[in-house]
Amino acid sequence: MADQNIDYGKRYSHQPDYPAEAKESHGIGPQDTVYRYLCPSRKIGSIIGRGGEIVKQLRAETNAKIRISENVPGCEERVVIIYSSSEQTNSCGDTDDLVSPAQDALFKVHDRVIAEEAPGDEFDDVQQVVVRMLVPSDQIGCVIGKGGQVVQTIRNETHAQIRILSSDYLPNCALSSDELLQISGDPTVVRNALYQLASRLHDNPSRSQHLLLSSSSLHRASGGYMGPNPGPFSLMGPYAGYRNDSGDGVREFSLRFVCPAENIGAVIGKGGAIIKQIRQESGAFVTVHSSAAEGDDCLITVSAKELFEDASPTIDAAMRLQPRCSEKFEKDSGVLILTTRLLVPSSRIGCLIGKGGSIISEMRNLTRANIRILNIENENLPKVASEDEQMVQITGEINVASNALLQVTTRLRANVFEMDMPDMSRHDNRDGNFRGSGSHVVS
Repeated sequence: MADQNIDYGKRYSHQPDYPAEAKESHGIGPQDTVYRYLCPSRKIGSIIGRGGEIVKQLRAETNAKIRISENVPGCEERVVIIYSSSEQTNSCGDTDDLVSPAQDALFKVHDRVIAEEAPGDEFDDVQQVVVRMLVPSDQIGCVIGKGGQVVQTIRNETHAQIRILSSDYLPNCALSSDELLQISGDPTVVRNALYQLASRLHDNPSRSQHLLLSSSSLHRASGGYMGPNPGPFSLMGPYAGYRNDSGDGVREFSLRFVCPAENIGAVIGKGGAIIKQIRQESGAFVTVHSSAAEGDDCLITVSAKELFEDASPTIDAAMRLQPRCSEKFEKDSGVLILTTRLLVPSSRIGCLIGKGGSIISEMRNLTRANIRILNIENENLPKVASEDEQMVQITGEINVASNALLQVTTRLRANVFEMDMPDMSRHDNRDGNFRGSGSHVVS
């Protein structure tokens, strides 16, 4: 079973080893409250509503962030990821208790899903409901307790059936490191148990939760950043569920940033202190090609040998570099606008465009960033670009640009592993990705 070495009832003081500004690039902080609720696909409309009206209302009412995953092939559930600060600011029902925005949103989402349950026969007992949630393995111990004491106490107090199911029952939308928490009973019993369990999870955040959006989004939660199990926010199309079982699965993944010459000092730092820190904390190779500078631009290469199932050192370094290597413009209102430029081989650019521009349109809608792709025929293509490269240009406020860069780099990483797979005939090309030949990597 999962690691249960947890300080029950205490929020972790652990801080991830990335700078404070990186919290916004990943979206979830180390002390935030996070839940992943599994909603049957047939009921997802009760959360989304026509044109997204219901989910927008839930966000506005609770001040929590709510993200809903795409459909994952072979999975009858969709992941609803709910997160917010841990500060308990929202009232809870008719009581005087205060809960975090995420807890408030979790209960409201749950109530809407349960309301969709078909009523039982008039001769039946009270309707039975089942709730399922994904919980990171390093967090599940706070629910179980030493020798199972915590979960047994909650069972006794609420009369709910609470089970932590084995990995054999994990849905395709789960991370390989997840545990599956299941609550069943009549509606009142289940809601009471959900309240207690949510409180335990609130008090004991996962040490890895800051990676959930970056990974989960690119899913099997990840499919894109951390792992192969398509999970919340599947962005990886046909390769979301791929697990490399033939060989070591190591691939080189690299990115090439175009950096204004005047920004190089901010990238390198005094005596090379900043770039050394980025290398050390991310685990990636970061090289500034000063000799390649032409005009006002120079080139920065970020690379690492990676396993698809693991977190990406290259993306980690890229997120740290972005505020330093991007062009900056301050509006009259004082809002800072970043423009990040990334060179991508023409053979890979299709994974960012999609059929009829579907993927780039989706990324623009999700992030609200201005994302453009410039080719060799465009006069704005920098001189440091090779003839077989195109440039992805991301413009927006800091948080917007960070989210967009994460979307772009995660898709590129997934495409690197996808193109190296020997047989993809069993996968349909749902996202319209170009599939080049060979094992060309972004370098």
